[in-house]
Amino acid sequence: MFNLHTHTFRCNHAIGDDEDYVLEAIKNSYSTMGFSDHAPYVFPKSHTSSFRMSTDLAGDYAGSVKALKKKYENDIDIKLGFETEWYPKFIEKELEFLKSFKNDYLILGQHYTDSEVEPWARYTGSRTDSVETLDKYIAQLLEGAESGEFVYVAHPDLINFTGDREIYINKMGEMARRLKAVDIPLEFNMLGFSDGRNYPNDDFWKIVSETKNRVVIGLDAHAPEVYSDTELLKAGKEKLASFGITPIEKIEEIL
Repeated sequence: MFNLHTHTFRCNHAIGDDEDYVLEAIKNSYSTMGFSDHAPYVFPKSHTSSFRMSTDLAGDYAGSVKALKKKYENDIDIKLGFETEWYPKFIEKELEFLKSFKNDYLILGQHYTDSEVEPWARYTGSRTDSVETLDKYIAQLLEGAESGEFVYVAHPDLINFTGDREIYINKMGEMARRLKAVDIPLEFNMLGFSDGRNYPNDDFWKIVSETKNRVVIGLDAHAPEVYSDTELLKAGKEKLASFGITPIEKIEEIL
């Protein structure tokens, strides 16, 4: 049992103390858990994003996770990570900043495209029938995934394309094949699954079944009790099984 997708209150849309997540994970027999809150981004000094923690909270976040790792080292293996976007204009400084905290891993979660400064960027989960927007999402995600900086792609099917279904299948199929070529795992996102969002998208997971990408389950926990929802986790695994997909079971296959 492992999960590498956990948020904290610092991102402004998750709840609970950091330690509460750890205790829930231990209670439910997780051997490894990773904190991967929405990374602070090195935007221009005049800009802040309410979607993620601010840069001045990064040290507190890293310190808290490392302290919990030490406190509970006999009970669970805790990893320090970040979930972040690939913004070409800022990514070099961003990676340098994040690595200064000696993190264990990074997850690629492309929540925004078009612009590189939130919140004026376009949220990927917004409905769109624009093929141009779909292309931008795919291109930006692929550039990040192919960089070698990330251990997996969070909710790769976050793009909420409402246009021609055949166009979606063809373009997302090509994306899946390129992701397969670099052997980066794709996340079946349990937050989207539990909320009935536009993702996980059945058409996309049928593609993944055919292209045989490696798949990881991510809780995308924004509240500690998500670690205790064993029925939801069971349902997610059954959904994947309906596509003929068996998710990664050993953390060593990712980290």
